Amino acid sequence: MDKKAQNLRPDYRRIYSDILDKKDANLKEKCKSILSKVELSVFDILELNRQIFGDIDKENEMNNQKFRSYRQSDILKILDYQKVNRLNNIQVANHFKTSKNTIAKWKKNIFITSLAK
Repeated sequence: MDKKAQNLRPDYRRIYSDILDKKDANLKEKCKSILSKVELSVFDILELNRQIFGDIDKENEMNNQKFRSYRQSDILKILDYQKVNRLNNIQVANHFKTSKNTIAKWKKNIFITSLAK
């Protein structure tokens, strides 16, 4: 990803810090370990969202999934999780709330990239 595209990413640390400032100081202490990380992954953002707003209903979750984007490092973590836990594409997709086709596409792209090297 080039530097211009990286600058287009929202500053989640600032967004969630502002939300926590307005919401609850005790909750901010609870989320401090995640917010202190150098780089927030998709998993960190989802965990912050869950801790602040609680679990959301199925319909909202499905709508939110449409707008998620994953960095290459996040994709590699998901595929590594699959390998370590010996899960098939459907099981990983259900765990991370993606589609099995997305998992298959990621695996295919990683394989093609490794062949090109």
